[in-house]
Amino acid sequence: MRLILLGGPGVGKGTQAQRLAAKYNTPHIATGDILRQAVKNGTDIGLKAKSYMDKGLLVPDEVVIGIIEGRLAQPDAKAGYILDGFPRTVPQAKALDELTARLNMVPDAVVNITASTEMVVRRLSGRRTCRDCQAVYHVVNIPPKEAGVCDRCGGELYQRDDDQEETIRKRIQVYMEQTAPLLDYYAKSGKLTEVSGDLDIDVVFASICDVIP
Repeated sequence: MRLILLGGPGVGKGTQAQRLAAKYNTPHIATGDILRQAVKNGTDIGLKAKSYMDKGLLVPDEVVIGIIEGRLAQPDAKAGYILDGFPRTVPQAKALDELTARLNMVPDAVVNITASTEMVVRRLSGRRTCRDCQAVYHVVNIPPKEAGVCDRCGGELYQRDDDQEETIRKRIQVYMEQTAPLLDYYAKSGKLTEVSGDLDIDVVFASICDVIP
C-alpha cells in the first residue's frame, strides 16, 4: 500500500496516518520528522538542510526529495509507505513522481482529508501542550486530570502560539492557497479522493481504507 495523505492543519491527518500504518504494517513517513532526524544524525543531507534552517530559510525541494529518497530506500518501505506532509506544491509533486517512478514505488492513491474551518478552530484552539515533556492534551477531548497540569510529568500546560484562533485561521488560509494547485494536479491524475475529516474518527478511517486499492 503506497499512499500520499494530504490535509491542512487540524484535519486529523497525523492520527489517521498512524492508524493506517498500524493496520497495514506500513511505515508512516512524516517528512518533518525525517528532516529533524536527518539533522540530528548529522547526515550529509541533514547538514545541508540545517544550513538553511539555521538561517530561517525554507529547505529547498531537492534537499527534501533527497531525504525522502533515502527513507524510501530503507527495507521497511519496500512493502509500501504512507507519505504525510509531502508534497505541498506542484513542483514537489512532480519531483516525487519522478522519484517514485525511478524507484518503481509509484503511489496507489492520494487522499485529501478536508474539514470545515470552524471544526479545525475548535480542535486546535483547545489543544494544550506540556512545557516539559511535550505531551498533548485537549480541553474537551483529552483533558488532563488537573486543569493546566500534565498527567505524565506534572509540567505546566500551555497554548502554543500557533494554536490560537487568529493564527489557526491564517494557517488554514495559507494552506488552501498553497495547495489548491496541488489538488488540481492530483485530480487530473485520477488518483485523488477527498474524505471529510468533520466526521467521527472511525468513519474517516473506514472511508480512507475503502479507497486504498
